[in-house]
Amino acid sequence: MPAARRNAGTRPPGFGRLFGDLRVRPKLIVLHNLFFLVLAGAIYFALIPGIEERTALDLARETVLMKEMFARGSPRSPVAELEIYQHQEGSAEELSIPDSIRLWLEENPGAVWEDPAASEYLYRKDPVSGHYARLTIPVDFYDMLMARARRDLFLVLGAAYLLAVGVLEFVIMPRYVYRPIRVTLEADEATRQGDREHEIIEPHLIPGDEIGDIMRSRNKTVSKLRDQEAHLERALKRLEELARDLQRKNDMLEAAKNTMAAQDRLVSLGLLSASVAHELNTPLTVLHGSIEKLLETVHDPAAQQRLERTLRVAERLRTISVSLLDFSRQRREETEPLAVRPLIDEAWALVAIDERAGAIEFSNCVDAAELVAGNHDRMMQVFVNLLRNAIYAIENQGRIVVHAAKEDVDGRPWVTIAVDDDGLGIPEDVLPNIFEAFVTSRLDSRGTGLGLTVAEGIVHQHGGTLKAYNRSEGGARLEVKLPASETGGPESAQKI
Repeated sequence: MPAARRNAGTRPPGFGRLFGDLRVRPKLIVLHNLFFLVLAGAIYFALIPGIEERTALDLARETVLMKEMFARGSPRSPVAELEIYQHQEGSAEELSIPDSIRLWLEENPGAVWEDPAASEYLYRKDPVSGHYARLTIPVDFYDMLMARARRDLFLVLGAAYLLAVGVLEFVIMPRYVYRPIRVTLEADEATRQGDREHEIIEPHLIPGDEIGDIMRSRNKTVSKLRDQEAHLERALKRLEELARDLQRKNDMLEAAKNTMAAQDRLVSLGLLSASVAHELNTPLTVLHGSIEKLLETVHDPAAQQRLERTLRVAERLRTISVSLLDFSRQRREETEPLAVRPLIDEAWALVAIDERAGAIEFSNCVDAAELVAGNHDRMMQVFVNLLRNAIYAIENQGRIVVHAAKEDVDGRPWVTIAVDDDGLGIPEDVLPNIFEAFVTSRLDSRGTGLGLTVAEGIVHQHGGTLKAYNRSEGGARLEVKLPASETGGPESAQKI
């Protein structure tokens, strides 16, 4: 299961998940609304308390001034600027003065009564005329100023919000966020539909930000996938040509088998046809494994269908060639110093593609310093055959161990490489003829009895020997003895 899918299945429920599942546009709307709400709240609580405090100070200062002026008996004449104070004179009844206040004024003639918590009026009794006077503190005026300040602030913030949202939602976001996302989704849909003409995003539609990086990365991925598909198509065409040639040669072999009287002639033709098949078998195995790896890593449905079709064709080719193996041909090839350990590792990497290898424990115990003189490709064929033979000798689970030892024979250094398995071993009736053509202990469709014959022929060409044993502790051992490499490098190359 992909990591993204695993993580999606373990996300805890709650607001975070609900918010994360929103589409981009609603998510951005929530975010910038939240931003403006926080901004408006910050502006409001930064300005309004200060205005309120200043207004309260102004009201208190004005009240003190009006009280001082009222105590002196002013103003008595109407002044337009002072109308808000509503200065009135008359009797206690006319001014609706409460009894408690009237008693206080009679006891304190000429003094000004003030209690903002109880009344918004200032009262005074003239000690000369005995008249009462009342002056209104402009609390309503300051309340109106605060209400207007709040209203104007809300209007300004609302207008700024509408303007900002309009610019974001109708100018900035559609151009720089929504359009690139829409273009990417349309290109993905084209890829799923197999519309190659529209699956690559045009460069002029790709911005220079992180979204643009994603779009460019997607373009590169799709282009690389198409290149791999084209390479696979060419490889499949070539393999189909080889398969047709192989089938033609196989038909020739069948015809020769029916017409030739001499058995030795039949074997010769069989070895000739098997030679072509074995040369084809290893690249077919690598191609088959590569296609399976692509099927695991590529998640595009259209590409999956094409890869599955390719896998079916490769399976068909493997079916054609699975019963044939290579028989060694006499040919002249250069040898060079070969490090045995990496050669074994590379051979195991090729055969490990087989599904049976997954249940087998493999150990390469060859010393990194061991060198033999040989041709890399031919020796690779030898160890691929030996390791594949060991894999199919193990029924279910088991172990394969490769180790090497150096020894001197007649003053000449040799390296002996042993491939041990803990399988069923080699049947006693097969063991004496194990390296002869078409001898096999695998009575299924996977073996033709040519693998070890091919391996022995290559080893002999290199001046070495190949032997097979049954181990006393169980399983089989295939032992390759090869001349140790000289340390001279390229000048030590020979022809085989």
